[in-house]
Amino acid sequence: MSTLHALPIYQRTAEQLIREIAAGRLLAGERLPPERDMAAQLGISVGTLRKSLADLEARGLLERRQGSGNYIRNVPDATGIYAFFRLELSDGGGGLPTADVLSVKRCMKPSAAPPFGQSSEGHRIRRLRSVGGRVAALEEIWLDGGRAEKVMPSDLSESLYLYYRDCLGLVISRVEDRVGVSSVPPWRPADFPLSVGFTAGYVERIGFDQDAFAAEYSRTWFDNTTVRYVARLN
Repeated sequence: MSTLHALPIYQRTAEQLIREIAAGRLLAGERLPPERDMAAQLGISVGTLRKSLADLEARGLLERRQGSGNYIRNVPDATGIYAFFRLELSDGGGGLPTADVLSVKRCMKPSAAPPFGQSSEGHRIRRLRSVGGRVAALEEIWLDGGRAEKVMPSDLSESLYLYYRDCLGLVISRVEDRVGVSSVPPWRPADFPLSVGFTAGYVERIGFDQDAFAAEYSRTWFDNTTVRYVARLN
């Protein structure tokens, strides 16, 4: 098991704040703590925090008032690179997602999968996901084999959709989720808190590209004592 490429600290911090805004823990008009205090709370330097805040300002999510401080702006469709990541901590807050890759293999697509892409093969990517540092979910993602000849674990980033965009020119613009329950699969690693066969929260997803073609199919098993599935409609 290997950790995927981590995002730069300033970007991770910006994405964490975006998820807190989306979760309603940071409200429109709210004044953020002084930068030195906030940097200390987050365990980062003031310079790194300022890069994160500049990123939020550029997205229209933050207003920086000279001599007054930094204020959250009301942007109803605020999104980041984790816009389609629907799992949030059950005890409140979005929590920053991280990932460990378990395996990557090109093989025949599962017969039970819905149609996606043109190739009979797909890249099967299995990952262990954490939210806010807590192990929360197993993922099995199938990317259509026609989108890339090879997918190497060393090429992946913590945000798979960011890897798609930057390395493959593939933008997932829409997803269709089906939520239910399912048994934890036999490839479950020891780190995952639920045992093989145990009933877990379950999400089946089809991801559509910028031209509205299905490009990806995924299955996620999550521990509902740690996280919950949340979808917000604006």
